[in-house]
Amino acid sequence: MKSPWRTFVVMLLVTVAAAGVAGWAGARYGLSHAPEVTDLDIAIHRDLNLTSEQDRQIHTLEAAFAVQRSDLQAEMRAANKDLAEALSQRHSYDEPARQAVARLHAAMSKLQERTIEHVLAIRALLDPSQAAAFDRQVSKALGLPPS
Repeated sequence: MKSPWRTFVVMLLVTVAAAGVAGWAGARYGLSHAPEVTDLDIAIHRDLNLTSEQDRQIHTLEAAFAVQRSDLQAEMRAANKDLAEALSQRHSYDEPARQAVARLHAAMSKLQERTIEHVLAIRALLDPSQAAAFDRQVSKALGLPPS
């Protein structure tokens, strides 16, 4: 008769091996079916054949936008912290919680507006063929199907 420990160890090894194979297969499947992430800033510099002047102007726009984005993200984090404190202290959606939500929404809205303005400012620097390629990249980044 076989030892119960031997059976246990064999079953444990089979389970670990099966889990490893299943994990590997799942990761491979997931990665092969994941949508391609489009980093618009990278695509602009890589794909649009910018002139040195366009590149310089776009870098200037990107630097200014990075500051705005950072400030607005900090405001969103602060508003979210205030909301968490209001909810955890009072356990109700009262005036401090409402104010924190309004502050969070205002910062989110402002960031969305600044992002749109930033994208359009970059587009304004492009020639017509670059603008057409840029529009395709923006559409892809927004999840629209290719036209």
